[in-house]
Amino acid sequence: MMTGRAFKYGDNIDTDVIIPARYLNSSDVKELAEHCMEDLDKNFVNKVKQGDFIVAGKNFGCGSSREHAPIAIKASGVSLVIAETFARIFFRNAINIGLPIMECPDAAKEIEAGDEISVNIKTGAIKNITKNKEYEAAPFPSFMQYIIDAGGLIDYIKKEQKGNE
Repeated sequence: MMTGRAFKYGDNIDTDVIIPARYLNSSDVKELAEHCMEDLDKNFVNKVKQGDFIVAGKNFGCGSSREHAPIAIKASGVSLVIAETFARIFFRNAINIGLPIMECPDAAKEIEAGDEISVNIKTGAIKNITKNKEYEAAPFPSFMQYIIDAGGLIDYIKKEQKGNE
């Protein structure tokens, strides 16, 4: 079970807003985290705490296919992103780097900035503790859950290779 505060954003949050292109020459996750969301929310990195959530509208992560966007979000301390929908390439990149995401239109519409929420990623249960309201997102299939639990696709493959030795 994950618990944290919600940071709320709208529709069509693109990868250029999640991590501005001027920082793409770095692969340092700490540096990427320091600039996460800065063109949309200059105080995000000062306010976000380990375990917090991003809640957004439709088409979150649209734009380019850069993996830097979910890496920056995960490195900033965000434990999960809830959105009405995700851009497909962002969806795949998030799973590949081990950033849990959930599509839940009702939760995405009703959760407000600052609400305390808890999520059970295994079952898809989302609870807005502030408003005492519950939502259900579809849980990931088990093979995708294994990838997320391992910390991403590369760590999953390493773990599988060790198990087969």
